[in-house]
Amino acid sequence: MALKVGDRIPNFKAIDTKGDLFDSDTIIGKKAVVIYFYPKDNTRVCTEQACSFRDQYEDFKALGAEVIGISGDSLKSHIEFANKHQLPFILLSDSDKKIRKAFGVPNDYFGLVPGRTTYVADKNGIVQLIFDSTSGKIHIEKALEILKTM
Repeated sequence: MALKVGDRIPNFKAIDTKGDLFDSDTIIGKKAVVIYFYPKDNTRVCTEQACSFRDQYEDFKALGAEVIGISGDSLKSHIEFANKHQLPFILLSDSDKKIRKAFGVPNDYFGLVPGRTTYVADKNGIVQLIFDSTSGKIHIEKALEILKTM
């Protein structure tokens, strides 16, 4: 079942770019969060999206939100991607697609490409926005828009 607005973000664990085990319980239910799923490191649209989140990261922090990027890429790929583009937010490897499945993120392009979906949850962990678009930059605008109303 796909998450809907009003649902609580499920608990998940994954390895972050520091090699540490990230547990969503350390953030979910404590502060607002923007979790974005993207298809692949170092592709044009995914890089634009990540760099847009990077460039506006301080805006997210000022609104009390943490940003988490998730894709099926390996930890090694995420580390290189984060270092190359100086990404200040959390990147998680979901190589077994368990997190993607827990959220119910759909695939794009006739099921061939992992979907690009952003979830914004309030400080209680309740989903306030689900935005699904193949255009990367719009995700940042939509996430900031909803955070300003919370």
